[in-house]
Amino acid sequence: MQSFSIGVDLGGTNLRVAAVTPEGERLDHISLPTRLTAGPHAVLDDMAQAIRQIIDKQPGKLLGIGVGSPGPLELPLGVLHRPPNLTGFDGLNLRTELERRLDRPVHVGHDAALAAYGEFHLGAGHTHAVDSLLMLTLGTGVGCGIVLEGRIWQGMQGSAGESGHGPIIPDGIPCPCGARGCLEMYASATSIVRRAHELGLAPATPEPSADSAQPLTASAIAQLATNGDERALKIFDEVGYALGLSLAHLVNALDLPLYVIGGGAAAAWPLFAPRMFSTLREGSYVYRMSMPRDPNIFEPGITHIAPAKLSDAGILGAALLPLPARSPAPA
Repeated sequence: MQSFSIGVDLGGTNLRVAAVTPEGERLDHISLPTRLTAGPHAVLDDMAQAIRQIIDKQPGKLLGIGVGSPGPLELPLGVLHRPPNLTGFDGLNLRTELERRLDRPVHVGHDAALAAYGEFHLGAGHTHAVDSLLMLTLGTGVGCGIVLEGRIWQGMQGSAGESGHGPIIPDGIPCPCGARGCLEMYASATSIVRRAHELGLAPATPEPSADSAQPLTASAIAQLATNGDERALKIFDEVGYALGLSLAHLVNALDLPLYVIGGGAAAAWPLFAPRMFSTLREGSYVYRMSMPRDPNIFEPGITHIAPAKLSDAGILGAALLPLPARSPAPA
């Protein structure tokens, strides 16, 4: 029998729950749509039911339950404050509501911070043996997590890492957070689809009939770009520009050894990375001082920007949250 913890990834589109060993092996998982239109308590009921279902199936010892949620999230209380991608959740105490349903302790963290934590211990951070990293997650929105010397940096009230809502374009597109020109409005999967509609793009389909039309997705747009569609290529060039602007500020401010790009839209790395690197080189003298000779070769003492190695870093990081803190991997 293997000891395990439960990791939960609460997203604006999907809700995922998994049993994970301390070594990062996933034993079981459940994925279901996030029923936002049914209200927050329906989503919490779904989450609690999935957690109980997985616990009941595992013969080993339960070590704890960790939940990653979009922010803004006040920690350690676990209270959500007007989360742009979780309509109706304002003021909800996520931790208390889940503990009441499960009659067990629950640890709550910012989803992007937990993705960074998972990537740090089990992904790129472990591979490159760094003591700190920052991770941007490109999904429904743009999340950001920071791990400093092996520990999640939460900030004073759990709000550290809201770089997705850092304005980068003056007088840019209005963002649900209340600002304008935020990174999330230019580099998320949602923004990629919005931009494609603005440019009149439609995904390729086997038959030109209305019945065969498929919904426009970031991955479909990436495929169009890979096939040479000029409008799709323009979209990912814009994504790279936005990421480069944001990374220039982050590199200048933090001077970390590793910055990781993850999330579903990060699969389009070859399409946006060239513009991202050129914009970063132009905008950050700190990066120019410490940039690698080859971005694909890791060297100690150099600033590296790299794609994430884990496809499920968020849920793995959530499962690690209730466990004792680990030391960074030795250099």
